[in-house]
Amino acid sequence: MKKTITFFTILISIITIQAQEQVNLLTYDNTQDINFFNSVKNGAQIKEYITNNKNSVKVGDTLILGSPTSEEMNTRTYSGSYGNRVRGGVAQSRSTSKKTYEFIQLGRPAGFGSIMSAMNGDAQNMADNSLKNTKVVVNEIKTYHRGSKNKPLYVVMILGEINGRAFGINKFLSVMDTELGIESGEILLKNRKMTRDEAIAKLKEAKELLEIDMKSKEEFEELKKELAPIINNNQ
Repeated sequence: MKKTITFFTILISIITIQAQEQVNLLTYDNTQDINFFNSVKNGAQIKEYITNNKNSVKVGDTLILGSPTSEEMNTRTYSGSYGNRVRGGVAQSRSTSKKTYEFIQLGRPAGFGSIMSAMNGDAQNMADNSLKNTKVVVNEIKTYHRGSKNKPLYVVMILGEINGRAFGINKFLSVMDTELGIESGEILLKNRKMTRDEAIAKLKEAKELLEIDMKSKEEFEELKKELAPIINNNQ
């Protein structure tokens, strides 16, 4: 009897550990709820994530890389001498800049320390403008605490190549904060839902077109009816 109880105790422990390391559905609200996130381990695998704006991202989904939102500066100094004898030196500096992604890193995350460094703004090998508009596939979705297990979670997506294209010497890209990557426009979701601000802007534009007779009243009213649930936050 004692052996049976011990066996079931071990079995329940294994199931609990697996539950902490794998989550079928994670929502943004879950990531902020201490009753949920303090039982989730760093690096837990997620199958589907529902964003703050109620968009769904699943393992296997195809996404598009938007525009980079950061800029990287490189400065090189050149020196040399002049004349028949070495009488002095001349130094010149040349600076170049390139557009880089703020939240999309080349390669896979190199462990928890690397992820925390990225979140703290430390230098990372970030993707650049050459990957803009590239289609990518979501290979993995992981979640990490912003510190100890009593801190909220954030979500990291690992993106793979599609159609045989490689990201240089890197076969993967890592979105170091999914919410910020989406909010900044660096990540474009398939079938993304319109935000409240976008709905208001679209309705204002339609009203301006109505006032200059570029849109009929019937078209405006139809659009207004369509956007009302989003604006009233009753999607």
